[in-house]
Amino acid sequence: MSTYKKEVGTAVQNFAGNYPGAVDGQLWYDSTNANFKYSYVATAGAWSTGGDLNTARYILGGAGIQTSALAFGGAPLTGITESYNGTSWTEVNDLNTVRNQIGSAGADNTAVLAFGGDNPPLGPGGGEFLGLTESWSGTSWTEVNDLNTARIALAGAGTQTLALAFGGSTPPVTAATESWNGTSWTEVNDLNTGRSSLAGAGTQTSALAFGGATAPSKVALTESWNGTSWTEVNDLNLVRSILAGAGADNTSALAFGGTLPPSTAATESWNGTSWSEQNDLNTGRNGLAGAGADNTSALAFGGNIPPSTTATEEWNTGVAVGAWSTGGSLNTAREQLAGAGTQTAALAFGGTPPTTGATESYDGTSWTEVNDLNTARSLLAGDGTQTSALTFGGSTPPYTTITESWNGTSWTEVNDLNTGRRTLAGAGADNTSALAAGGDLGPSAPAGTENFAGTESWNGTSWTEVNDLNTGRYYIAGDGTQTSALVFGGVVNVPPSSYQATTESWNGTSWTEVNDLNTARFGLGGAAADNTSALAFGGSVPPFTSATESWNGTSWSEQNDLNRVVALASEAGTQTAALYAGGDSPPLGGIVAATEEWNVPGTIIETITTS
Repeated sequence: MSTYKKEVGTAVQNFAGNYPGAVDGQLWYDSTNANFKYSYVATAGAWSTGGDLNTARYILGGAGIQTSALAFGGAPLTGITESYNGTSWTEVNDLNTVRNQIGSAGADNTAVLAFGGDNPPLGPGGGEFLGLTESWSGTSWTEVNDLNTARIALAGAGTQTLALAFGGSTPPVTAATESWNGTSWTEVNDLNTGRSSLAGAGTQTSALAFGGATAPSKVALTESWNGTSWTEVNDLNLVRSILAGAGADNTSALAFGGTLPPSTAATESWNGTSWSEQNDLNTGRNGLAGAGADNTSALAFGGNIPPSTTATEEWNTGVAVGAWSTGGSLNTAREQLAGAGTQTAALAFGGTPPTTGATESYDGTSWTEVNDLNTARSLLAGDGTQTSALTFGGSTPPYTTITESWNGTSWTEVNDLNTGRRTLAGAGADNTSALAAGGDLGPSAPAGTENFAGTESWNGTSWTEVNDLNTGRYYIAGDGTQTSALVFGGVVNVPPSSYQATTESWNGTSWTEVNDLNTARFGLGGAAADNTSALAFGGSVPPFTSATESWNGTSWSEQNDLNRVVALASEAGTQTAALYAGGDSPPLGGIVAATEEWNVPGTIIETITTS
């Protein structure tokens, strides 16, 4: 009997159906002609790293869209203004009055309104709640007419010429709402619930107010503005204050970050009726600012983790969503092993305990024992394919330079590495071209020098020393090819040990430091076709983690987690179809044989003829 996985090559649970009348994850079978009919679109929103602010700060103002935003003011108390072009922030002219906890509105980085806020030095009592309003022309700020109600921690919506200001603290908290016509503020109908440290989105005639704090409680309350009055609608799923928002109107908004406490990375999307939980920010924080046209494209910047941060993240929907599913278990449970190949045609070899040379071959469903390594070892590296692989380094013990080549049937010893080491990273297309990077030189090395940065290149016959990593480390992950590779994570033992998020990209000649992982860790797995697309998964923070991140050539974004926390396992595959087998998984009792398969579906509408 035919199965979906047999016909398609991956598990059905990773697909969302868009076949007419189908529901997500459903497989259709046409009994008339004995065909499987299937279709899937599995996309969602995700945050990825943008260019950092030049100045770290929180409770700042922000306005605009993802590709054209403005950040201004904040704490520590400042009037600094920065403009975002979709890639990086540039310092421009400061606010006339330094302040934090500001309300804001604006369509892009050329036309913004800043209103209200706090400037403690101005107040005889140690605080000054401002009604000051300033207008940004794209070049400089100009003072215009003040709010009728001076306040801090308020929210705003709209544009430079048609804006809405609502909520905040005078103190106490207020429900006051004011409308701006380009010249002056007019009091209009109040919020139903007065609160401060809330977020807002939308326009002067179609806005949303959400979250915040009454005295003294935080709330999840959401209110919708129709141009005349506020109406209470469905609450946020998560009660929080000092959050950020973005959105087009009262039918399309995004809420992100804030404090519960502690700081949160939670993101929710509003569809005009209710909030739904989305993929989290990569960096949880409160007091951040937001910008964005709607709930499909947004920007989050600044905030307090603590400490205050320059971090900027970009939100986009239509991102393919991957998921891990259970595959066939290894015949021999073990950790500290290596792997090669693809998700459906892989090899796993070596490992411990005890130290072994056992090699197994995976066909996408089950593992089969094949010929062992000539030298049993653990903490080794590997690369290549199921029929043409290379393994090198590791611990026999002691640490070794041994290299072996796999021809699809058996392993053959070939020329050794120049430097013996373990816990190194490997990359390469087959057994004729490979890269060995980093690793651990062991206890015999002088203190601090066990963090090896050395890189060697394999030409099918021998290893040649090439340019070192910028940061020597061990228990690292990596993948790619001899000319286009990525390494990430690891440990630097100086001492004390420092767990790494450092990522470096190889162009065939030298390593360049690029954007870090969101979660620093060691003993993790990695899968990549080259230095533009990679997957990082598992490892130890410590403790052990199931975190999965995807690399797009510029930055890492958080993805769906592994089904288990695990480290020191065998990996194979690419950013969209990966494999993780064995390893150390404490919640499952330690050393395991379990295998997980990662799939990122595309969009397919297809009929498979089956027998």
